Amino acid sequence: MKKEYIYEAVRLSGSMKIDGDWSKPKWMNIPAVRISNHMGTRPGFFPEVKSKLMYDPDNLYVIFNVKDKFVRCITKFINGPVWEDSCVEFFFAPDNGFPERYFNLEVNCGGTPLMHYNVIPREKITELDPADIKKIEIAHSLPRVIDKEIKDTIEWTLEYRIPLNFLKKYSQVTPPEPGVIWKANFYKIAENNSNPHYLTWTMVSNPVPDFHLPKFFGQLKFI
Repeated sequence: MKKEYIYEAVRLSGSMKIDGDWSKPKWMNIPAVRISNHMGTRPGFFPEVKSKLMYDPDNLYVIFNVKDKFVRCITKFINGPVWEDSCVEFFFAPDNGFPERYFNLEVNCGGTPLMHYNVIPREKITELDPADIKKIEIAHSLPRVIDKEIKDTIEWTLEYRIPLNFLKKYSQVTPPEPGVIWKANFYKIAENNSNPHYLTWTMVSNPVPDFHLPKFFGQLKFI
């Protein structure tokens, strides 16, 4: 029987400082997604990756906690090849009328983001304006650039707030509220290091690693 992947997103009460603190009270009792499936060859070292998500009427809040090794991070410009670095990714389809159309937000461990809107994966894609991407508030625990690979075990966090308003420039947005369900997936990747890997929240059945397969997205259920 095929496993169902459903994450219940809790509404944030009040406001929250974006500081990358996984253990702060606002996140304490929020359930975590475990990014524990993989595509392609299983890496020699398997990072331990968790993520949590909350929302309010105007924003999404996402945090990642990563226990990692062989960490490298050299991309410094928005919409650069952040997936080559130690990187976490959140793909989400906010328009219930077109659940196969999605945003991919990819942020390396140094806090540099990439964001696209995909109508047809790898064919009809809009690269978001860097001025819009800069509206995402990002906090990260590691330095912006790690040129010399960190081979030892290291724990790092990444947290961000996505304002929903600027997404409407690119897509219809079904407002998050109790009972609404978006399609989504969470990933961890590193291509240009000593331990390349492609980790996923949902099980993605594909002969080669490919995160751009919305048919395998899970459900993001707002409660």
